[in-house]
Amino acid sequence: MNTSQIINLLLAVALVALCIKLTFFGNKQSPAESSSVPSEQAYQNIMTRVSVRAYTDRQIEDDKIEKILRAAMAAPSAGNKQPWRFIVVKDKNILSTLSKNFKTMQMVEDAPMAFVVCGDMNSTFQGNGLDYWVEDASAATENLLLAAHSLGLGAVWCGVYPLPERIDFLKNIFKLPDNIVPLCVVPVGYPNEKPQVKDKWNPQYIHQNTWNDDSIGSLSSVEEESTQWQKIEPAKLMENPFTLFTNAMALTVGTSNNINSMTIGWGGLGILWGKDRPVATVYVEKSRYTHSLMENNDYFTITAFTDEYKQNLHYLGTVSGRDEDKIKGCGLTLMYTDSGNPAFKEGRLILECKKIYGAPFNPEGFGSIAKEIYANRQLHSIFIGEIIGVYVKNR
Repeated sequence: MNTSQIINLLLAVALVALCIKLTFFGNKQSPAESSSVPSEQAYQNIMTRVSVRAYTDRQIEDDKIEKILRAAMAAPSAGNKQPWRFIVVKDKNILSTLSKNFKTMQMVEDAPMAFVVCGDMNSTFQGNGLDYWVEDASAATENLLLAAHSLGLGAVWCGVYPLPERIDFLKNIFKLPDNIVPLCVVPVGYPNEKPQVKDKWNPQYIHQNTWNDDSIGSLSSVEEESTQWQKIEPAKLMENPFTLFTNAMALTVGTSNNINSMTIGWGGLGILWGKDRPVATVYVEKSRYTHSLMENNDYFTITAFTDEYKQNLHYLGTVSGRDEDKIKGCGLTLMYTDSGNPAFKEGRLILECKKIYGAPFNPEGFGSIAKEIYANRQLHSIFIGEIIGVYVKNR
C-alpha cells in the first residue's frame, strides 16, 4: 500500500468517526459553551426593556412565539409545580373585545396577538400555599416580556388578577374551566413607538440587614468627602421658614444620568396630612427644564447656602439645563445622600424630599396679586415633598 492510499484510508476512517459522533452524540456543548447571549447582553436586555403600547401590522413569526413561550416556561416555580398556562390569541374579534371592555387594554386591538397568562389551581400547592401560583405565573410573565424584547418585539403587561370583574370577564370569553385563573394579558407586536427607558434605580428601597438600619444617615460625596454632615429630625430644624427661602436655594432633581438644578426663591415648610408628616413646598415654572424632571422623579432636594455662593446660585438661575451641563458649569460639587438623591457639598443645609403632590396652578383660584404676576409669564406648578431627611453641616 503506497503513501497516497494510506492517507485516503485515514481520511475515510476520520470521516466515519465524525459521522458516528454527530449521529449518536449530537453537537453537545456545556451550558457556558452553548450560550449565545453574553452576560452583559442579557443584563442590557433587562435594563432596556420598556412597555410598548403601539405596534405595526406585521405578524409575529411562529418560531418567535415558540421561543417566547419556551422562555416563559423556563421561569422558576415553587416546588417545580409549573402552574402556568398560556393562551395564544390571534383572533381579532377577541382582541377587539378585550380592548373595548378595559381602558388599560386599549392597545390590545392593534396588536397582532396577545398572550393570556393563567394559573392552574390543580397544579399548585393546596391550602396555605395555593397563592404560590401568582408568583410562579408572574415570573413566567417577566420571562415572556424579556424574551419578546430580546427578539425585537414590544409588549406590555396588562393586569387581570386579582380584580374579580376582570377575572370573570376573561373566564367567560376564553371559556376557562373553574381551575384556571387568568393573571394578565400581554399584547405583543413589532413596535411602532420608541418609549424612553426609565431609570428605576432607587437606593431608598434598599435596607441593609434589617428594615431599620441605624448606620444609614450621613451624606456621601461622589468625590472624596472633606465636609461632615449631621442628619437631624425635621422637628429639630432651627430655621426661620419666612426667611429661609429669601436667600436663593438650589432645587436639585434627577438620577445619575439626568440631573438638573435651579435656584428657587419661593417655598415653605409645614405639616400636611398628619402631624408626623413634615413637608416642603416649592414652585417651578412650567417653562423650566427642571419642571419635567420634577414631574418624572419621585425625590428632590433643596440645598441652602451661605452668602459666599451667590454667584454660583446666580449661574444656576440664569442658565438652562437644556443648553449645557449646569451641574458642571456652576462651580459646585455634586454629592448624593445615602438614598441616592443629588445635592451640593458646599451647602449648609439640605432638605431631602419625597414628592407627594404635584400640579400646575389653577388660574380660577387666583386673586388680584396672582393675576397681575401671571399676566405675561407662564404658570408655576406646585410640588409638595415629604421631608425624609434633614442634613446640617457641622461647623
